[in-house]
Amino acid sequence: MFKIGDFSKLNKISIKTLRYYDEIGLLKPTKIDTESGYRYYSANQILRLNKIVALKSLGFSLNEITEIISNDLSSDIVISMLNSKRLEIEENIEKEKAKISGLNLLMKQIQEDDSIMLKYDIVIKNIDSFKVASVRNVIDDYSKQHSLWFELNNYLNSCNAKLGTRCASIYHDTGYKEKDVDIEVVKEVLTSTPENDKVKVYDMPEVETMACTIHKGSYENFSLAYTAILKWIEENSYTITGPNREIYIEGEWSKSNPDDYITEIQIPVKKA
Repeated sequence: MFKIGDFSKLNKISIKTLRYYDEIGLLKPTKIDTESGYRYYSANQILRLNKIVALKSLGFSLNEITEIISNDLSSDIVISMLNSKRLEIEENIEKEKAKISGLNLLMKQIQEDDSIMLKYDIVIKNIDSFKVASVRNVIDDYSKQHSLWFELNNYLNSCNAKLGTRCASIYHDTGYKEKDVDIEVVKEVLTSTPENDKVKVYDMPEVETMACTIHKGSYENFSLAYTAILKWIEENSYTITGPNREIYIEGEWSKSNPDDYITEIQIPVKKA
């Protein structure tokens, strides 16, 4: 099971929201420690949470979401309700079309819930130490991450740094935050590289047991990969020991189609 902070961070849902969902009975923790009061969640709850998030983004009220998710409705009835919402969206103005595509994706996910684990191979790797140039900052939200990459790339170009192949984002917050997020972006450097007040150079520490999986496709679909890797971590009796990394193997610098992006998601773990 996962502490509320880890569950929050890796599913990108704030701790405050998870506590509220607990209060209204929409998503209760699997366990609450009677001595510490800590809430614990199971990987089996991730698919339910994904449905809640998707339905909420499509304009369903929390009462409607509770009716759909908590009343053990058949898939046919759920899909029928979703289709009714789609017809409503189609009658709205042009900007509402984004909700239609989201609804189609949700219905597809309902039908494919059982096959998510088959799409991702999770392995344990030893990740060696390597030298990186890094920019770390607290930024408004996850979408502003490009500003950190811009700053790092400009600096490395200005000092003609010799680069390796590895580049990554590291997420340092203990839970998911909607704003003021602590993100670090790094690039591997092969030779001595000077620092400045914002760009730091250091040896990324070795991680002996890193749970890893490869995601091919747009960054918007990372939730599927995280669902698979978190479920694997729990089922194989591991616990999370540090911040997760996203290693960008192919991206916008090398591929014109986001469907061709390749990212390795890495989460440091140890046996429970």
